[in-house]
Amino acid sequence: MTSPSPARAEGGFPVVGIVGGGQLARMCQPPAVNLAITLSVLAESPTASAALVVPHSPVGEHTDLEAVRTFARECDVVTFDHEHVPAEVLLALQAEGVALHPSPQALVFAQDKLAMRRRLTDLGLPCPRWAQARTGADVEAFAAQVGWPLVAKAPRGGYDGKGVLVCREAADLETWLAGVGEGGLADGILLEEAVDFSRELSIMVGRSPSGQAAAWPVVETVQSGGINTEVLAPAPSLDPDLATALTEGALRIAGELGVTGVMAVEAFEVTDPLSGAPAYLVNELAMRPHNSGHWSIDGAVTSQFEQHLRAVLDLPLGDPSARAPWTASANVLGGDYPQLYGTYKHLMARDPGLRIHLYGKGVRPGRKLGHVTVTGGSTGDLASLEALRERSRHAADYLQGVVTE
Repeated sequence: MTSPSPARAEGGFPVVGIVGGGQLARMCQPPAVNLAITLSVLAESPTASAALVVPHSPVGEHTDLEAVRTFARECDVVTFDHEHVPAEVLLALQAEGVALHPSPQALVFAQDKLAMRRRLTDLGLPCPRWAQARTGADVEAFAAQVGWPLVAKAPRGGYDGKGVLVCREAADLETWLAGVGEGGLADGILLEEAVDFSRELSIMVGRSPSGQAAAWPVVETVQSGGINTEVLAPAPSLDPDLATALTEGALRIAGELGVTGVMAVEAFEVTDPLSGAPAYLVNELAMRPHNSGHWSIDGAVTSQFEQHLRAVLDLPLGDPSARAPWTASANVLGGDYPQLYGTYKHLMARDPGLRIHLYGKGVRPGRKLGHVTVTGGSTGDLASLEALRERSRHAADYLQGVVTE
């Protein structure tokens, strides 16, 4: 990989390197411009989402140590568009003194679901009951403890519903068990109880190397086929004590795991079996800007993307407060319209209040292409939230071809 050095801004402003050229790196570009920070992206191809908008985007694979090493030499700090950079690459860079945020020691808890479950359990944080399984006997033993069905997860490599299987008998895991010891199943299978939850919640937190931390409001996420399709901020009708507990839990996770940058804590809302009060169980962690935080671009004083840049550079963190009583954001998935520009113009004319964000990706069925956000409403007025939600959903459906008017 050969590439000229990234152009540095006047005044000694730093270069932030992002490994991976996806939409998360792409959405860091606007706040980087406003902060006079130069972004450099190691992109998978010249047409990767971020490479289309970030001027310095050398091409290289995140698995190629020499490519990542050459890239990192031109950066003041290096962060990540995704969690899939191999540990051996991360550790080699760290040994050479590259400033990595988050560090390999923190990132492992987002890369390896078994490591994450062990650590959170050791910290006493609420999680679904779980077990590590290598054999059919392990599966049967855990099912005897918690009952069928079980949720099986590949500890490494899964995302957006991939690497997750709901099984109702041990035979459902026959193929997975045969693959134990290889790939994402190198350490076995993560088994979890099937949680009886009322809805899914998420909270984004930012934490800097000096230990400053900030949290956005807890949001509700709506899933379809394992993919997050809607975000409502703040989570409507959320018990205040539960909001406080989840916020405190997320900030504790960030501190105990040594997270630097932005992190998402995804959780299930459940009922405490003893007190009957609302409670939560931690489902997943993501140590990067996350889909459940996209609403913050238009709905918060400081977006998750600006906060991530501030955090990895150890700058003072920005205000994560909401700008409006409600924000409704709907994801756009690939559908029947391969050319989006015409539908884009129609929606801008039909509803000027929409904030439409497209990621520069080619259309494929089910692929995340962008999101649409609407803000406003009245505090505590669920009807006004539902009106915003209808607008964002209609726009996403129109872009996907689900509706045509």
